[in-house]
This record gives sequence, structure tokens and C-alpha cells, in this order.
Amino acid sequence: MILRQTLLGFAAVALMASRCDTAIAQEPRAEIRIGVTAALTGPAAALGIPIKNSVALMPDSLGGVPVKYIVLDDAADPTTATTNARRFISEYKVDVIFGSSNTPPTMAVANVAMEVGIPHFGMGPIPILPGREKWTVIMPQPVGLMAKALFDHMAANKVKTVGMIGFADSWGDLWLKSFKDIAEPMGLKLVAEERYARADTSVAAQSLKLVAAVPDAVLVAGSGTGAALPQLALRERGFTGLIYQTHGAASKDFIRIAGAAAEGVIMASGPVMSPETQPDAALTKVPGLAYVTAYEARYGKDSRTQFGAHLNDAVKLMERIVPVALKTAKPGTQEFREALRAALLTEKEIATSQGVYNITATDRYGVDDRARVLLTVRNGNFEVVK
Repeated sequence: MILRQTLLGFAAVALMASRCDTAIAQEPRAEIRIGVTAALTGPAAALGIPIKNSVALMPDSLGGVPVKYIVLDDAADPTTATTNARRFISEYKVDVIFGSSNTPPTMAVANVAMEVGIPHFGMGPIPILPGREKWTVIMPQPVGLMAKALFDHMAANKVKTVGMIGFADSWGDLWLKSFKDIAEPMGLKLVAEERYARADTSVAAQSLKLVAAVPDAVLVAGSGTGAALPQLALRERGFTGLIYQTHGAASKDFIRIAGAAAEGVIMASGPVMSPETQPDAALTKVPGLAYVTAYEARYGKDSRTQFGAHLNDAVKLMERIVPVALKTAKPGTQEFREALRAALLTEKEIATSQGVYNITATDRYGVDDRARVLLTVRNGNFEVVK
């Protein structure tokens, strides 16, 4: 009897706690809460730290309502990113989740967002399977959009054969798929494929195999500072052909680490890396200059990155959709989350530093050619490829 009463007591407490949690999660409040999970430590920290840095530059209110940012480190680990996402929901009662900063943990957060029904702005490019589009939008440019720019450059420069070295994870997988889907129909041939881990400190063996295959060009599907490793290794082993890098590598840290080996690289990038060179008519120029000016004033000359700009641009989207959502619901409620999701589909031509967004029910990237440029490195600095 005592045991049964005890068990019933525990059950009652659990039920009350569950109801309490639900009530708290649905309690209207005069504050918008945004959870940010990013790799602040570990091999992808070069992507995550600019995201955290950018939080300090963001407005303290949206639509006239105070906003609170909660930042957690996931160290680029999908399991930790999942835990962070669940903490945001159960502990912090956030209205929106931003993150993570690279592909595998962003996929993990998207799964949680879909499960519980909360707007999610991914900072790492991921594939979104049909039927799972509802709650996640992706701030970085889709791989296919950026890949096409690189492959077009290859074709224009008489490249016929390509070697590829990429991360041994979903980022490398995305680029391999893009090569097969886009480059091969253009007549480009993949003659060698190598992979490496994000935490690796050497790719000597992979580079030797690539050089031995004698490709006209090599595509490096890395990101952050890890993208510089194959760049250095290939040049050290005598490869003189063109080396192409993805938009995951577009940062000054890449040049700092690769040094002279970075010269002549061809890199896909968002326009925020060079807003000064954009024509005045470009809708990305004014927001790009505003972000870059504020970021470098706080963190130093040439400290700009695409990765921090993704958070800036997510907030730009929020600036447009929050006033719309507030007309029908208050923060802290599922109705507000739903109103934010719906407003993303109705607000159009949202100009940001990295692109002009037109999110639809099926296009969760929502950007076009205005979201990309090609960069090269000359004399230690990025230049736009004309």
C-alpha cells in the first residue's frame, strides 16, 4: 500500500510538472527569446565564434519587444546540439532557435525543430527532405547554387578533370553529390576522391594520391580553418593546377593559415566578404556594409566572416516577420511560433548582407544568384573574380 501510494504520488508530481512545463511554455510574455547553438570550441570554432561575436551587435528589441539571446556551445557535435536545442525549449522557453554553425549539428537541431514545432534558422547548409520543410530555413547559400558558380568557372578555364578532397561527413557528401548532379553533365570528370576528418592535422597521404591522379583542378570541400589544410598540402607536394574552395572556407583565417599557398585560389562566397566592391544597385550592399563596419569596429580590421553574417541576416529576417507575427500572437506561445513561421512565407525580397530572401513552403533557402560571388586571393587579400 505504501509503495502504491508512493508511486501514485510520483506520478501525480510528474503529471503536475508536465502540466507546469506546458503552461510555462505557453505563457504569453513581453520578451522574445532566441536560442543560439554554435561551435564555440573544437575544430569548427572558426565558424561558431563569429556567430557568438555577432550576437553582441544585434538589436535589443524586435518589433518594439525586448529580445533575449541565449548562447550555448555545441563544439560541432550533433549530440550536444540536440541537447542544446532541447534545453532551449524546456529550460529557456525560447521562441526561435538559431544554429548550429556547420552541417552535422544543424541537421540535428532541425530534427528537434520539426519534432516540437519551433522556427529554426540553420547556420550550416543542410539538405531538407521533402515533408520536413515546415520549421527550418537555412541561412547559408545552398550548395548547388554555389557549386554551379565554381563549375562554370572550371568550364570557362578549360578544366576537364577534377580531384576532390572533402570532409568525411555530410558537408563532403553534399559537394560530391553536387559534382555528380551538376558538374558531370557539364562534361567535367572526377578522377580522384579523398576524404579527411575535421580534426585531422595532416592530409599528406590524400594529397599525394590527388597529385598522382594529375587532375586539371582540385575541389576542396572543407570549411573553417580545416579548409586550409589541403590547400597547403597540395601546393607543398607540387600541384600547380587550379584549387577551388567552397563558401565554407571564405574567411581571413583561411588566408592567414594557408599563407602563400592561398594565392590564386578560386572560392565561392557570399557577397558580405566584399560589400565595398558591389554596385550601388545591389540590394546586399547597404546591409553588408552596415554589418561589416560594425563587426570590424568591434573585433578588428579584416575580421569579417560569412559565418557571423548568417546570424546577422537571420535577425534581419526576424525584423521583418516579428511585427507581422505580433499582430496575432504574443511571445512565449505556440501561436507566436506559428505566426513567425507563416510570416516567413508572406514577407518577400528581404535584403540582407548575404542575399535577398524569398522563402517558400518548398524553398527553405530562398536565395538566388544575388547571394554569391567568386573570390580569389592576390597578395594576401581577397579580390572579386571579374
